Amino acid sequence: MAKEFEEELNKRRQEREARRKQQRAQQLKLRIQLIIAAVVLVAATIAIIALGGGNADAPAVDNGAELPTQETTVPETTVPETTSLRNATTTIRIRAAGDLNITDNVILAGAGAGGYNFSNCFQDVAGVLSDANLTLLNIEGNFCGEPYGSASTSAPIQLAEALKAAGVDMVQMANSCSVNNGISGLGTTLHNLRSAGLEPVGAYATSEEFQREKGYTICEIEGVKVAIVAFTKGVGSRGLPIGSEDCVNLLYTDFATTYEEVDTAGIKKILQNAASEKPDITIALLHWGSEYNDTISSTQKEIVKLMQNQGVDVIIGTHSHMVHEISYDETTGNLVAYSLGDFFGDASRSGTAYSIILDLEITKDYDLGTTRVTNYGYIPIYTLSESESADGKRRVVLIDESMLAYDQNFMNRIAASAYENMAYSLKRIEARVKGEG
Repeated sequence: MAKEFEEELNKRRQEREARRKQQRAQQLKLRIQLIIAAVVLVAATIAIIALGGGNADAPAVDNGAELPTQETTVPETTVPETTSLRNATTTIRIRAAGDLNITDNVILAGAGAGGYNFSNCFQDVAGVLSDANLTLLNIEGNFCGEPYGSASTSAPIQLAEALKAAGVDMVQMANSCSVNNGISGLGTTLHNLRSAGLEPVGAYATSEEFQREKGYTICEIEGVKVAIVAFTKGVGSRGLPIGSEDCVNLLYTDFATTYEEVDTAGIKKILQNAASEKPDITIALLHWGSEYNDTISSTQKEIVKLMQNQGVDVIIGTHSHMVHEISYDETTGNLVAYSLGDFFGDASRSGTAYSIILDLEITKDYDLGTTRVTNYGYIPIYTLSESESADGKRRVVLIDESMLAYDQNFMNRIAASAYENMAYSLKRIEARVKGEG
């Protein structure tokens, strides 16, 4: 892992920990104040009883006899410890979004008189993307210079910088667009992504780089060791040049033709390389399935079984451009999200305007010696087209917040047509996640 990426993760972890410490201190202060108030109240009650002499209507007694005393028990209070050794568990949060497709419309969304600026495209979802220990995304395209747009699938570096600023940490580069601009274009892309502060996974500039990295990435998050691997079904029906066969992690041996022969040996090799690091949890990012198709193929199911048998805990899919089923086993903690849909793109085909940001809760239990997904959720998002947004700009928005703003008469947020589409999208997302089509 690049040093800069590790330093950035550490910086974000320190900021989150500082906020948590401040919250814990405030909670402790409040508890102590409540305890003091309770003690003062009890003491005041005792004083009132002692001074008031009990029943005011009782006759006076003056025979020298000792009056019985009333015993009052003060409740025991315990001040919470301000420090402890190690928590019994550590919980981290990982979020993942689907495909970012580099197209003419996406490039135009960031174009301006002074150059390119894509900040507006992601400002509505930045809070969600950044509110995690690690945020992942799949980029279908390259960053290797002009011309920009659909024909080259190349984008200006400002797009990568905007993703980083919005909270994305790691990007999958093993996909159908990896070598759209050749091996040299891939190498330039990887360099530019790292320069922008993003860590690419699943693709390598040279076979020598693959041999060094061994096909996986490791990062440690608050004491939880996470292994990330990424694979693609193919590279746009192309082959890879002789000497560059290892530059992209592949799921099939017939990756340039029919996608029927799973590369069992190649997959196992990379997963065993990752397992040698003894990670607490392993996540696989898979660019697979068929575009604009709901079918989960037999080889996808074969790959799931193969990977889970090799220790993969979480599988996150992309490529179909549509939201697909999420399968979660509460007993094992294994989770498979077959496709998250399109994070940002043209949104011109049915079912591609809406997608989800997957939200994973991962817990390391030191007593049990286990690390697993203990809960998951998803955040529905929507790509507003130019005609659906008030400013005429294409951007990604949170469906729930956008609909709420519309309901509260913030009419400049979205058009009425977008509101109707979002309401429909929420129903479709729920059905698709459940595997109900």
